[in-house]
Amino acid sequence: MPIEIRNVTKEFNEFKALSDINLTIPDGQLVALLGPSGSGKTTLLRMIAGLETPSSGEVTFVNEDQSKEKIKEGQVGFVFQHYALFRHMNIFENIAFGLNVRSKKTRPSKDEISERVFKLLKLVQLESYHKRYPHELSGGQRQRVALARALAIEPKFLLLDEPFGALDAKVRKELRTWLRRLHDEIHITSVFVTHDQEEALEVSDSIVILRNGQIEQVGSPDEVYNKPKTPFVFHFLGDVNLFHGRIEGGKTKIGELSLESPEHQNIQNSDAVAYVRPYDVEITRERDLGIAADIQYIHSTGRNVRVELKRLDTGTLIESVLDQETYRLLNLLPGEMVFLRIKKAKVYVEDFSI
Repeated sequence: MPIEIRNVTKEFNEFKALSDINLTIPDGQLVALLGPSGSGKTTLLRMIAGLETPSSGEVTFVNEDQSKEKIKEGQVGFVFQHYALFRHMNIFENIAFGLNVRSKKTRPSKDEISERVFKLLKLVQLESYHKRYPHELSGGQRQRVALARALAIEPKFLLLDEPFGALDAKVRKELRTWLRRLHDEIHITSVFVTHDQEEALEVSDSIVILRNGQIEQVGSPDEVYNKPKTPFVFHFLGDVNLFHGRIEGGKTKIGELSLESPEHQNIQNSDAVAYVRPYDVEITRERDLGIAADIQYIHSTGRNVRVELKRLDTGTLIESVLDQETYRLLNLLPGEMVFLRIKKAKVYVEDFSI
């Protein structure tokens, strides 16, 4: 069943952390809450978890009001950034903790608890680690134990607060791939907070992008990345170049370039900004219909080559990303004058401040 968030506002004294949030978390989906620091994503997660009470509005699970009782009944599993494992308990005891502290009426038998714990240990690929203690595990292993502990109570919903934020880049990438596979196996409705755009795009079914306590856009990873509704979303989800120009007759004029802008065909003589990803900036030595620029810096990142250029007409710095083969064929040199073309752009005519 879905999680429904209706008209939720949260205020801390004079500060409004969330403002009139309306959102549906679909049943069985893995949903990312993404945004910069202070955007309200963690407050929203804590609201869903029942750890914070809305100043107004409501959160409902399975068509029932959310409450602390729901948390106590084990409907929601919570995974924290820093694991929060009990250091004096071994891995088996940590995972079994939520079951052992239940009242006698709802507590499974010892055999049932043991069976469930070992099933989870196999699920998180730590079958032989049940007698070890948290300090004997790596960060990635401890996070998997934290996830198994959250799943042990068989929650209807799983909430994760920056689950991989304390890990190094390589382990973080491995764990998010593992989490995606795990979710595809268990299909539990899950919500996770992250500030890592790549993580959200790679792992989630749907992304909720927040800014200043409000929802900026909700959509699939493909939708928010390739069809950003606002300049903020475009800028937040990756590197971007800004080309200032004007809308004239359904086209955006940028220097000598003319970009088709059919979505703005009814707008005449208006300032506009074209948002362009670095890999959509083409470098050529052909002078026709290009923007002249000097190459400032070239840096190979392995698979790709990043080229920093300075426009001759405005002095603006532009970044282009080329694959190694294209770079080799062009044989570019620092200090060389070249010309820029735009392969793909998103043009905005209003509120293009970040």
